Amino acid sequence: MVRCLFRLFLVVLLLPQIAAAQEEAGFETKARQIYLVEAETGTVLYARGEDEPVPAASLAKLMTVAVVFRAISAGEISLDTTYTVSEHAWRTGGAPSGTATMFAALKSSIRIDDLLRGVMIQNANDGCIILAEGLAGSEAAFAGRMNAEARRIGLTVSTFANATGLPDPGNRVTMRELVHLARYLHDTFPALYARYSEPEFEWNRILQRNKNPLVAMKIGVDGLGMGYADGYGFGLVSSVNRDGRRLYLAMGGLETDKARIEEARRVIDWAMTAFERRTLFAAGETIAEASVYGGDVSHVPLMTPEKVDVFLPVDNGERLSARVVYTWPIRAPVKPGLPMGTLRIWNGERLLREVPLETAAAVDVGTLKGRALDALQELFFFWL
Repeated sequence: MVRCLFRLFLVVLLLPQIAAAQEEAGFETKARQIYLVEAETGTVLYARGEDEPVPAASLAKLMTVAVVFRAISAGEISLDTTYTVSEHAWRTGGAPSGTATMFAALKSSIRIDDLLRGVMIQNANDGCIILAEGLAGSEAAFAGRMNAEARRIGLTVSTFANATGLPDPGNRVTMRELVHLARYLHDTFPALYARYSEPEFEWNRILQRNKNPLVAMKIGVDGLGMGYADGYGFGLVSSVNRDGRRLYLAMGGLETDKARIEEARRVIDWAMTAFERRTLFAAGETIAEASVYGGDVSHVPLMTPEKVDVFLPVDNGERLSARVVYTWPIRAPVKPGLPMGTLRIWNGERLLREVPLETAAAVDVGTLKGRALDALQELFFFWL
């Protein structure tokens, strides 16, 4: 354990006069948990309780959609594949259930394209169960696929017990991972994702407007969904494309549906006006130097392959810190362009973004004497 600690090197840089904590910028939100990210740079604009597991409610449907999208992309199914409406799907999520439904008729056959629209536009519980049973044989088996897909795309905390998000202690998510999931859906499946912004959907001769009211408010929201859980409150996940800037927002723990809608609009408007883009490092600029073991030189410069931008409050007087983290020792020979460590940019105690670093030069193997001295140095750190 001691040795591992010494293998992690950290260099702290101070960047002048360009950041302030969001509370100091004069903004506060009613959401108990929130995670707000600018998409292009990955800058975290606001975060609170973003890693706390909370009830998923209908936001679990995003993972249902993710599993179906991937199955379509892999050729396992197509949009024209049809599934039959079982009695379980009809009673649990259809007209008799009194929950959000696309009014799928018992024993009818429905195309996956229509089922997806029912889920994505009408938040349909019957649509979710029909997809789950058709794709995996049962809703329980489909939940297993949901959890496997969650881990595959990088969700480590969120778990899913059913396709709908109907009450079950196994349905848990975090705001950070909901944003990650939203980005995955938008970036990986853009053509399928577009269904989220369709204004209405008709099935079984019943026309329903998009159940996400933010889509119709003309504030830039182009999806994803909303949820409610007894004892927790109202939550949402939104993707916003406005004025050439894309944001992802997840928040929860709001007391009423009205508060959820008003707070979402307020947060989005604030994020679009209170921040400006700043360049911290140019593409190819040397950020720091890393120690090299057994080389003809003792250090190799580390650079960012792309320009490093962040969004920062317009009015601020504080300092950012940038921390370069890499694993020591780096052993010669070293080639240029080798992935080597991470630049972590902090605003006070809040991590704004992480940027991969690369070696900016080559380092050849050093002399026998130099390698022997490096070996003594490594031995010293091991026993310290």
